[in-house]
Amino acid sequence: MTANSQLISVKLLKGLMRQPLPDRKPKKRQKRRLSRVLDGNSAKRLFDVLFSLAVLIVCSPIYLVVAVLIAIDSPGPVFYVQRRVGKNFRSFGCIKFRTMVHNADDLLVEMFDRSPHVRQEFEADFKLRQDPRITPIGRFLRYTSLDEFPQFLNVLMGDMSVVGPRPLVPEELPKYGRHIEKVLTIKPGITGLWQVSGRNDIPYERRVQIDVYYASNRNWLLDLLIVFRTIGVMIFPRNNGAY
Repeated sequence: MTANSQLISVKLLKGLMRQPLPDRKPKKRQKRRLSRVLDGNSAKRLFDVLFSLAVLIVCSPIYLVVAVLIAIDSPGPVFYVQRRVGKNFRSFGCIKFRTMVHNADDLLVEMFDRSPHVRQEFEADFKLRQDPRITPIGRFLRYTSLDEFPQFLNVLMGDMSVVGPRPLVPEELPKYGRHIEKVLTIKPGITGLWQVSGRNDIPYERRVQIDVYYASNRNWLLDLLIVFRTIGVMIFPRNNGAY
């Protein structure tokens, strides 16, 4: 190698060393920007609408069969609409397939009068583990969570989201204390962390903690995980805490 060629090689090496390394910050900024978009309300709403339409269309034959079974099983309407509290304390009618006898509310009052322990259990969890008002087909619908499928209509109407905190009845709000302000900053969901973590088998205080955690940490990856876990719970409903 000649002196001139050595000089050229040294100059070339120095020139390459002076050149800045590739800047990876733009890629990181792009990833953060994409994450913010996916975590935003617009992306969540788009997913809610598309997913709900798909479920309602694909599962429409199942809905028809369920509706017929409910009508045959006991007198009364196919759907049950209950007032719930949604985002920013807005009240809405939460739609479900009817799983109880048509005069369930009147029977509950009579049960309270006859059995103080029933009142105590209901006021603690707003559920009864052995509820005689539930119809045979209603028990199956609750076990498989099929009773909640009409809530996809609530999602399309903008009252609910596919994934979110539990839709609360007004009487439950005091149990959340100061945390209720945080929980009601987002829409309630058909499914959520509570539904895939044991549901009614979880103590009420833990339910509150789960809803607060979701409201504070929600993101699209968490929503996707909850959706997949919900499908698993529906396919294999054993010990899912539903009653």
